[in-house]
Amino acid sequence: MSASVGIVVPAFRPDVDRLASYVRSLDAELDPETIRIELDDAEERVATALADLPATVSVSPYRRGKGAAVTAGFEALDTDILGFVDADGSTAPGEFADVLAAITDGGADVAVGSRRHPDSSITSHQTFARRFLGDGFAWLARRMLDADLYDYQCGAKAITAESWDAVRQHLYEPGFAWDVELVAMAGALELDVTEVPITWEDQPGSTVSPVRTSIRLARALVSSRHRAKQIRNSRVHNAIAATREDPTALVEKND
Repeated sequence: MSASVGIVVPAFRPDVDRLASYVRSLDAELDPETIRIELDDAEERVATALADLPATVSVSPYRRGKGAAVTAGFEALDTDILGFVDADGSTAPGEFADVLAAITDGGADVAVGSRRHPDSSITSHQTFARRFLGDGFAWLARRMLDADLYDYQCGAKAITAESWDAVRQHLYEPGFAWDVELVAMAGALELDVTEVPITWEDQPGSTVSPVRTSIRLARALVSSRHRAKQIRNSRVHNAIAATREDPTALVEKND
C-alpha cells in the first residue's frame, strides 16, 4: 500500500499566476492526496483567483509567518507524509518527488531538499550577499546542531506523520527560522534526517531581507540548540531553562 502525501504551500503576497501554475504542476506530476495553500494577509481578489486550483486555500487575515503557516497546514493534514514547498516554485515538482522518495523509498523520517549539497545543481543563483550569508549560516549550524547538513533553509522538506507527532510540540519559531528549528529538533530526537540534493532555481521577488533574516536565523539557531540540548537532557541547559518562562509552542497557539 502506497503512502499518502499531503503538501503545504505557504504564501505571503504571492505572484498569483506563478503560484497557480506551480500548484497545478505539483498536482499533475506528484498526484498528492491533498495540497493546502496557507495564504497570509491576502486581499480577497487573491484568494478568489486561487479558488479554482486543485488545492484547499486557507486564508489568514494577518501575516503569521512561514513557520506558523506550515505548522497550521501540517496540523490540518491527515496523510502518511507531510511536505511543504515554497510558493515561488524554486523547487520543481520533479525535484520535490526526490525529496518525498527519500521517505517512501529510502526510509527516512525527515527529508530535506538541499541547494548546497555537492551533487545539487543551481540554475539561477541568488545575489552574492544572500549566498554569502546562507553559506555562513549553514557552516555555523553544522557545528551547533546534531543534524549535519549542507543546507538547513531550502524550502522543500517532508516528514512522516509519526515523526511530526514527535517534533511538533518542540517548534516555536513562526517565521523563516522554523526550517532550522525543525531540523534541529528532529536531530535531537534522533530521527533519521536525510539530505536530498536538488536542482534549484532562484526566483526574483523575494520578500526576505537578507540582513534582517540572518540576524533572526542566528538568534533562532542559538535558541534551537538550547532546546535541542534540553531534549538531550543536558543539565546545564535544563538549569538555564528553569530560570525562564516557558514559551508557547506553535501547535498550542493554533488550538
